[in-house]
Amino acid sequence: MNFVTRDIPGAPALRVAEGPDHGPPLLLLHGVTRGWRDWESLLPALADEWHVFALDQRGHGASGRSSAYLVTDYVADVVRFVSEQMTAPWVIFGHSLGAMVAAGAAAEIPERVRGIVLEDPPFHTMGNRIAVGAWRAQFTGMQEAAMRGLALEELTDVLGDIRLPAATGETVRLGDFRDRASLRWSAECLTHLDPEVLTPIIAGRWLDGYDVTGVFARVRCPVLLLQADPSSGGALTDEDAAEAAKVLHACQHVRFPGVGHQLHREKPHAVLEALQEFAACLQDSAALSAPPVSSPP
Repeated sequence: MNFVTRDIPGAPALRVAEGPDHGPPLLLLHGVTRGWRDWESLLPALADEWHVFALDQRGHGASGRSSAYLVTDYVADVVRFVSEQMTAPWVIFGHSLGAMVAAGAAAEIPERVRGIVLEDPPFHTMGNRIAVGAWRAQFTGMQEAAMRGLALEELTDVLGDIRLPAATGETVRLGDFRDRASLRWSAECLTHLDPEVLTPIIAGRWLDGYDVTGVFARVRCPVLLLQADPSSGGALTDEDAAEAAKVLHACQHVRFPGVGHQLHREKPHAVLEALQEFAACLQDSAALSAPPVSSPP
């Protein structure tokens, strides 16, 4: 891949990877604990059609550390980046945390955002409902592991042993439903993470100042909402997806039955197909007024 990394000055400084100029600007925003390389399953195909920028968000990868890791802080970083880097309107594609940031940026600077792709945004699952289910236990275990300074393979082992609550009332190991390669990639990302990134998530404060419904109401561009399967580890609940589709101005909603939270890594070809169809709709104003779309990959 012909991507070049550089640092964007600011507080904090941000590391961005930039591909060749083969089309309109596309900004990729990763999920919490990850980094720009999390998009490698899509980058070769995207680089053929877009001018791709993939960001390490604050506290992640090679970007600067901070004392503030609320979703609103990440939104401010992206608003700054989008406003300063290019005058052409952007398409922003975000996964998980990145999806929430994409929506927030589109609400703040509507004139600079042409469309957004929201891949399984967690919203209240990692907000005021963080204590329900396994997410808080997972992030608590990850934070504790990240603070130990372990070698990569040992860290991978520790991640596999994180205990998560199950619906049966018992606990299961993270390694029981993630393969070694997935755990190792998570471990590699954690070696480049400020562990304090996870503190507001674990405390249930991540969404402080981020009014989900209010953000959606101010998004004026077309939206592609990609929903993983909650029964397979997806973070976006059916209730939150329905609320989003109702409030968003022009929303195409695509469900991925049987697929977990990492849609772009588990089903890259299906995600690319959905993005291609969405990009075509951006060129056709009539299509943008059509009813929401719901289809399997």
